[in-house]
Amino acid sequence: MNLRDLQYLIAVAETGHFGKAAERCFVSQPTLSGQIKKLEDELGITLFERNNRSVHITPTGQDVLAHARRIAEQVEAIRQLAHRFEDPLTGPLPIGAIPTISPYLMPLLLKPLQQAHPQMRLILSEEKTDRLLQRLREHQIDAAILATSHPDEDLDRIPLYREPFWLAFDKNSPLYTHDEITQQDLDQTDLLLLTEGHCLAQQTMQACQLSERQNQGAMANLRASSLETLVQLVAAGYGSTLIPALALTGNWMSGRGVITRSLHLPNTWRDISLYYRKAYPRQAALTALAGVIQANLPNTVTRLPPDHSEV
Repeated sequence: MNLRDLQYLIAVAETGHFGKAAERCFVSQPTLSGQIKKLEDELGITLFERNNRSVHITPTGQDVLAHARRIAEQVEAIRQLAHRFEDPLTGPLPIGAIPTISPYLMPLLLKPLQQAHPQMRLILSEEKTDRLLQRLREHQIDAAILATSHPDEDLDRIPLYREPFWLAFDKNSPLYTHDEITQQDLDQTDLLLLTEGHCLAQQTMQACQLSERQNQGAMANLRASSLETLVQLVAAGYGSTLIPALALTGNWMSGRGVITRSLHLPNTWRDISLYYRKAYPRQAALTALAGVIQANLPNTVTRLPPDHSEV
């Protein structure tokens, strides 16, 4: 039994005629009839009742036909899947992004991506770095937009942009009168951090030259799981925090009495890259995605060249 035999079976059942079925399958009628007879002999059943005027499928043949149609549908699905991989810019592209990137990058990306590559369908997951790396290795997503520099050797990356940190504090802070933020300013502020597991928390500590989290005082337990919550705490006067530059776009921080200042200090930035499995077959799709991202970035971040190495 092979796929061709099942296609002959479907054609005879749908046309009710061996000659018409042969025409549909582009073979001679003796060839088609002979293959149907071989299929019946192999299965040990009669698929069709024949006479000089008509062909009728048997009840057993109906059951076999139902399975044959399901198989034919699956084969067609495989063909369509293969066709999408022939054109890497067509079809779904499941990616992940960390929560301190996704809400600020996606509004800049989605419409331009649809205009540039209308056949590409982005499917987004938003999770922490460790979980996204796990899902990437397990082939649950095709790529991940991350601010990390230590994935394993089975992954490769496309550098996207360098994003500086800005200091956010409330309007009543003594820092309001400072045109530039110094390391001494950072040392003297009550710094609010995201909860453990967020890479931004560790990056903030590195930027501020902190060796460990604050474990005493009023700020010790004020940690948040989102930038939105951090900004609310800053607006309420509980301290200050570092905000990635891309998060300054839009008006989500306006009207809250939160002031931001750029940092002119060493290592107060993070590099964002698109990570993927080295063996991933649709790398052209990721290159196209990276190109759209870089083309729509604001001037608060710096686009990275393809051969950029993090330092």
